[in-house]
Amino acid sequence: MLPIDAAAHGSRWRRRHPVDKAVLGLGLTALAVSLPPWPGAALVLLTALAVLLGPAGVPGRRLWRACRVPLGFCVTGALTLLVQVGGPGGWVSLAEDGPVRAGELVLRTSAASLGVLLFAFTTPMSDLLPRLVGAGVPAPIVDVALVTYRMSFLLLDSVRRVRQAQAARLGHTTRSASWRSLGGLGATAFVRAFDRAARLQTGLAGRGYDGTLRVLVPEARVSVRFTAASAALLAALAALALALEGPLS
Repeated sequence: MLPIDAAAHGSRWRRRHPVDKAVLGLGLTALAVSLPPWPGAALVLLTALAVLLGPAGVPGRRLWRACRVPLGFCVTGALTLLVQVGGPGGWVSLAEDGPVRAGELVLRTSAASLGVLLFAFTTPMSDLLPRLVGAGVPAPIVDVALVTYRMSFLLLDSVRRVRQAQAARLGHTTRSASWRSLGGLGATAFVRAFDRAARLQTGLAGRGYDGTLRVLVPEARVSVRFTAASAALLAALAALALALEGPLS
């Protein structure tokens, strides 16, 4: 199981309905995208961090491990804003307002990423996907997503086992041996994926599969109090950001 999935299954908010957490997490993401980067995205970033580390109970180390990859993409994208191609400064020169624009981009994307991570760290996919049928998503699409989600863990487990076996047989001692091991790993994973898919199809056919996967979903109700508090928090953040935009800028 991936670390973020393990954290979602052990979250304090695991028993809450996904709608409750979507209003808060995805609402913060929407504010980060729509509000001015300063001070709007900064307020969203601080609020998302406070909720993640506080009420949601996400460990700081696990949160850092999950957000450092999207943060790297944010920083990489922002670096391109520091330079400009062409113009009076030559073929490549420093952009006049590059640092400000790069900082705003990093601030906005980081805040939006934390909003998405708030939803991901508190909502297992096994709780979310089956409920999408009730939201109007066609059942075959949800079934494909469920099977892909579950098969991905089996494939990752197979890759891990093959890598351990290769390492135990000194398959990574030299560069050439590492390349051979990598090729063998890819071939083995490919064959095992097709084998598991064939066995899954046979098993479904033997159980009278009629085009719909029926799974048990934990009972949960939308909390009016939690949703209203989340909406009030989002509205307060938006109002505060718009009120501070003039004085701070």
